[in-house]
Amino acid sequence: MGDGILSAAYIASAVLFILSLGGLSNQEKAKRAVWYGIFGMAIAVIATIFGPGFTTLSYVLLIPLLGIGALIGKNVAQRVEMTEMPQLVAALHSFVGLAAVFIGLNSAMGSHSNLTHAEVVIHEVEIFLGVFIGAITFTGSIVAYAKLAGKIDGKALILPGRHILNGMVVILSFILLFMYINTSQLWTLYLMLFIAFLLGAHLVAAIGGADMPVVVSMLNSYSGWAAAATGFLLGNDLLIVTGALVGSSGAILSYIMCRAMNRHFIAVILGGFGGASGPAMDIEGEQIAIDSNGVASSLEDANSVIIVPGYGMAVAQAQQSVAELTRRLINNGTKVRFGIHPVAGRLPGHMNVLLAEAKVPYDIVLEMDEINDDLPNTDVVIVIGSNDIVNPAAQDDPNSPIAGMPVLEVWKAKQVFVSKRGQGTGYSGIENPLFFKENTRMYYGDAKSSIDQLLTIIT
Repeated sequence: MGDGILSAAYIASAVLFILSLGGLSNQEKAKRAVWYGIFGMAIAVIATIFGPGFTTLSYVLLIPLLGIGALIGKNVAQRVEMTEMPQLVAALHSFVGLAAVFIGLNSAMGSHSNLTHAEVVIHEVEIFLGVFIGAITFTGSIVAYAKLAGKIDGKALILPGRHILNGMVVILSFILLFMYINTSQLWTLYLMLFIAFLLGAHLVAAIGGADMPVVVSMLNSYSGWAAAATGFLLGNDLLIVTGALVGSSGAILSYIMCRAMNRHFIAVILGGFGGASGPAMDIEGEQIAIDSNGVASSLEDANSVIIVPGYGMAVAQAQQSVAELTRRLINNGTKVRFGIHPVAGRLPGHMNVLLAEAKVPYDIVLEMDEINDDLPNTDVVIVIGSNDIVNPAAQDDPNSPIAGMPVLEVWKAKQVFVSKRGQGTGYSGIENPLFFKENTRMYYGDAKSSIDQLLTIIT
């Protein structure tokens, strides 16, 4: 395959990637958008394999590795549940970062004798940035995976003077960059790699569990910039375009999510947010339980119902049961809608994907800003496995870790039922005053079992 055909294939892939990214903004077009991405990647891989520069030895090594990777990917995709998608995404981000590190180190060990001095300097800057971003992405993603999977504590790790420490690490990295450019000594690159590994782990460890959806989005951005840096390093235009698309879209999504959580974008980059700033406000009252018959009776009498899903619905895999409950209520003449917070679950769009999988109509799935004003006029709200996104402490308690975060104001409805396993505080460890309000009743139990019990009563 000649250079012209290769360039044409890369342009076609880039166009398909752009169409894929644009289509994901609409639920009805998302499936087609995913296929655009699949075809774009297939064209890119095939064009690269049969492009110039490949030898017989390259094919002997590459083809088996591609086969092994495809089998592993297929096996993982079939085995991973939707509840495990956030940690899977974090783990896959780590692979991108590690690939950037390996490519950068390999290029640094090669010969640069055919380059001018200016070209060598540019090339070494590309190597340094690719390794630096890749190393931060790698260890940051590993820590994010461990937090999401419950392997380590989800609470923020707050070290004394952490911002000064992070700043010193960045300054030291710049010093090592200038030393590497002037001396081309590999030990400077290796030392930077080590401290970048530590920086990536510390940045994510300093972020509390309540803010992990933003972290996953930000790591997605990091992985894109790492890929773009690798594209400059290899002189691969498609990698540059694809990396820039992923990096910029991840950064924009992180910014949107930060606004939804009343966080500062710079705070995400620097880490160290998501922790309490003082003693929490005292909560008065008690949690009052209700049984299936009581919930079913209220639902049958209600004219309007809003369902607010959260990670608990994903864990219980209750989306199919919730969809069936929705269909029965609608058939009985009840107006049913869903309220989706931008950071519901542990991954951006997590709840939307689950509801789409259960074939819930798109037009009744509304974002927080679209539905919040209707809550005071709603008869019944059912909260399924959510905590932070319906927590009034965000508005009432300035010392809460989620203070100032926009939330679904479900307590303004006439009646609120909270489907919850028990009286625990959930993943983020934040107590929720909603559970103690007079118009709230706790519907304890596994979300799927609880909804299935309602289905035996509501016909």
